[in-house]
Amino acid sequence: MQFQRRDLSNEQLIDFYKKLLLPRMIEEKMLVLLRQGKISKWFSGIGQEAIAVGAALALQDDEWIMPLHRNLGVFTTRNMPLHKLFMQWQGSYDGYSKGRERSFHFGNKAHHICGMISHLGPQLAIADGTALAHKLKRENKVSLAFTGEGGTSEGDFHEALNVAAVWDLPVIFLIENNGYGLSTPVSEQYRCENLIDRAKGYGMEGVQIDGNNILTVYDTIKGVRDYCINNQKPYLIECMTFRMRGHEEASGTKYIPQHLFEEWKEKDPAINYENFLLDEGVLSAETIESIKEETKNYIDEELAVGFNAPSIKINTEEELKDVYAEKSTINGQRLTVKKIDNSKPVSYSPSTESSWREARFINAISDALKQSMEQHPNLILMGQDIAEYGGAFKITEGFVNMFGKERVRNTPICESAIVGASLGLSMEGFKVMMEMQFADFASVGFNQIVNNLAKIYYRWRQNADVVIRMPTGAGVGAGPFHSQSNEAWFVHTPGLKVVYPSTPVDAKGLLIAAINDPNPVLYFEHKALYRSISGNVPDEYYEIEIGKARIVDYGEDISIITYGAGVHWATEYANTHEDISLDILDLRTLLPLDYDAVKSSVERTGKVLILHEDTLTGGIGGEISAWINEHCYELLDAPVIRCASLDTPIPFNIELEKNFLAKARLDESVRKLLEY
Repeated sequence: MQFQRRDLSNEQLIDFYKKLLLPRMIEEKMLVLLRQGKISKWFSGIGQEAIAVGAALALQDDEWIMPLHRNLGVFTTRNMPLHKLFMQWQGSYDGYSKGRERSFHFGNKAHHICGMISHLGPQLAIADGTALAHKLKRENKVSLAFTGEGGTSEGDFHEALNVAAVWDLPVIFLIENNGYGLSTPVSEQYRCENLIDRAKGYGMEGVQIDGNNILTVYDTIKGVRDYCINNQKPYLIECMTFRMRGHEEASGTKYIPQHLFEEWKEKDPAINYENFLLDEGVLSAETIESIKEETKNYIDEELAVGFNAPSIKINTEEELKDVYAEKSTINGQRLTVKKIDNSKPVSYSPSTESSWREARFINAISDALKQSMEQHPNLILMGQDIAEYGGAFKITEGFVNMFGKERVRNTPICESAIVGASLGLSMEGFKVMMEMQFADFASVGFNQIVNNLAKIYYRWRQNADVVIRMPTGAGVGAGPFHSQSNEAWFVHTPGLKVVYPSTPVDAKGLLIAAINDPNPVLYFEHKALYRSISGNVPDEYYEIEIGKARIVDYGEDISIITYGAGVHWATEYANTHEDISLDILDLRTLLPLDYDAVKSSVERTGKVLILHEDTLTGGIGGEISAWINEHCYELLDAPVIRCASLDTPIPFNIELEKNFLAKARLDESVRKLLEY
């Protein structure tokens, strides 16, 4: 192994040695503690430390790194206190995630580290987002994301590289090629000769290096960093290394030929670098022993503090409270927005101070976006064809001329990467609205939504200030893949908020509220309502409260609890059946639900019909019905009835579609309740 010190001073070389030695000695201690039963699990990076340490040394401390399991050296080189890291590994409340996350599945904004989730790939797109933030702020910084050779088979790898290349982002993608994904060798992972060959396919430069040589890693990444900043382009680095332990300790290493361990032992990054320093006369044997003793004492002292952490105390109220971030502030001041309370039919009358005008549903959404862009200079809009074309439904038409292409961004067709990039932008203080061209397409970004966006605040108190607009619903003859009602997929996921307006005034106010909310919000907008529904909408900038239902009409015979297009089906039915007194409740927000409003409606009638466009099985109606049965049983005069669409995919033929939709069975459901 050849070490090139270049212009590094002796002090720097010694500092590198100390930083390389620390994770090695911590790991050796962890293996002892694991055998003693004092820790439960460990992913060892022994043999790969030079990559993590070299990368962290080459970057500035305020540049984001997205590490993986075997990158302890990133955390220690960024000077995260070992006692607090140990508390994290122990599941202590005093760790970095209040005991909610394991090992290295956490992050810390103060140290600019964004921890992984278990899916090995989503962190790559987050690096796109933080790099885009630096680019937009005209900051000369890069982001660096780790992946393993196995992770390069993930779709997230390809999407993230493509977005970085298309948008000319200063991102370093670093592959740790240690030969095995758990037990699967590279011969069963890919067929290209070298992973670095993939760089050219994305129009970026790349280099393969010895990942066990800390000076090579440091010098390469330092040079690549300069390249990315100067050229505003991404770069791919493949670091060749070897995993000297199992994927995690329980998996063992029996599947790896023994001769590989013997070959790579000769390439040990710590021992070889130590020998280089001895040969160069930078360190003596006595000094090395002194450094090791000092490091051992530091580890023992820090672990003693970690072991003395108090036992975790269960606080259910805190657990529930920490699912969502509190309302954001703007420049240190809480944003003041007029709030319209139209939750009751007679509770709100238009202000004489503001002008109202007739607007279609689609125009109300566009107005909300335009006014939010004016209110928030840090708001970025992203989506397929949303720039010059104005989006599939023309909601952002003209926005490029008003706000420029930096803030109104066309995206490649890679939903997962754009959701991840949205999170990365949020981590650097931006607000993001991403348009799913159709709600159906959220399935290919599902992991990023339910595992990254939804959980990140609960895991390590990093908010995800992201709104995803979801054009949804049937009634326009668009067939099985452009008409689904998939809101129930997301209502099941704590950490998300799900809103679903039915009127223009609510469409505008709820979208503004969603953008002002620091949490991830899925905003469902029914395509069939875009140009078919109109109503009076204030010209001013205002919010409708998320989590509060709207009473459409009071009634005495039957409560219809609904949302979206169902509100208009119910209203139309009421207008043609004036002999039936219907109490119609528009939920507007599906997560969190307004249970108080639900209970009040049940109290008024005693008979409940839950109406929604989604299919019957697994729809939100089942959850609401169960809640009413559990909490309002004594108020009921009949079983709760659900009226939903057929349990089939949505057909294309208009007549078949009409039969599919819940509206076709509304009268039958009402009659059933009346006769009970």
